Amino acid sequence: MNQPLSRIAAYDAAMAAARASLARSAPAQALAQLERAHVLGQRDFMRHWHVHRLMLRAARDLADGREIRGQLLRLALVPLGHLFRRLPIGNTGRSNVSAFAPMDVPPDLRRLLSDDRA
Repeated sequence: MNQPLSRIAAYDAAMAAARASLARSAPAQALAQLERAHVLGQRDFMRHWHVHRLMLRAARDLADGREIRGQLLRLALVPLGHLFRRLPIGNTGRSNVSAFAPMDVPPDLRRLLSDDRA
């Protein structure tokens, strides 16, 4: 019988997939996986920090100056967001969205987030 993934296990799986994509020189694919990891790991300081570090690496591999600047800003904001408890739920963590905007959470991730709170 398959046990459903926990939020942390799903985060770990998304991070592993992103690292594998980066190792295969597929940074755009890694960013999509990191968006999911961001939603799942955002409420834990170190997980949140690690997602943005890998997003910065993917942005560098893509030579995407806007994303690089956005990730540097977000790395600076991670401690403040945790200190002041200002973490917008569902935010994907990319530079193409406001760092302060809550977003709709995909249904599969919503279940993991709600299961984790129970």
